[in-house]
Amino acid sequence: MWFKISSFFIFLFKCKNKHGIHSPFVYDLLTQCLNTSTNLKKRSTFKKVKAYYHANKQEIEVTDFGQGSTYFKGNKRQIAAIAKIAGIKTKNAFTLIRFVEYFKPKEILEIGTSLGLATTVLQLGNPTANITTLEGCQQTSNIAKKMFLKFNFNNIHLVEGNFDTTLQNVLNKKYDLIFFDGNHNKEATLKYFKQCLPFIHNDSIFIFDDIYWSKRMQQAWNEIKNNHLVTVTIDTYYWGIVFFRKEQKKQHFTIKV
Repeated sequence: MWFKISSFFIFLFKCKNKHGIHSPFVYDLLTQCLNTSTNLKKRSTFKKVKAYYHANKQEIEVTDFGQGSTYFKGNKRQIAAIAKIAGIKTKNAFTLIRFVEYFKPKEILEIGTSLGLATTVLQLGNPTANITTLEGCQQTSNIAKKMFLKFNFNNIHLVEGNFDTTLQNVLNKKYDLIFFDGNHNKEATLKYFKQCLPFIHNDSIFIFDDIYWSKRMQQAWNEIKNNHLVTVTIDTYYWGIVFFRKEQKKQHFTIKV
């Protein structure tokens, strides 16, 4: 807990606003996307999905292949509690909707479905995108599938099983956007990052969730930033965003959004 608190204050000290951004690409992203408002209809849809989960008091047995939870004790968890504690925060959801709208990725991979809240955000951002999402827990997968059907999210293909197997199976094409949110562990994060690198193109984007989850996750983020294929990165504290644009010089930005 102390690491998260101290790292947040360090982040605030380092972060810049639009006046400190000396990159036209990042400046436009900040002013035309990150610092704008979200479509009201899409905001409403996301809130309905979240309310649907918050009203669900059913308990399920969660199989956790990742780093585990710092909040939940044991594997029996109420769906409403999972949505409130582990689901994407509303503010971040709206930011991600705008981000996907801005870049319009057509092929999206999500590593870590959970209840599918972030998955729905990706679909709301680009309703015509093909979304492949990976989830290790069978019971969680079943809940997410029911929600996708209820709210008519039709372009989502959920693949169930351990990421060590399923990720390899879906890496069969180039992806425009990959959202890493399935294992807050340094070794696993770096492993999945390196596995995905052969399936990028110049305009591909990686987003890493919870880069300040722990000191080890921050170390993983720093290694990712230093990779020779990475050109531009943006640290928003909640996410680490990675670009591979060869036309950009290597720059790292810390921005509060």
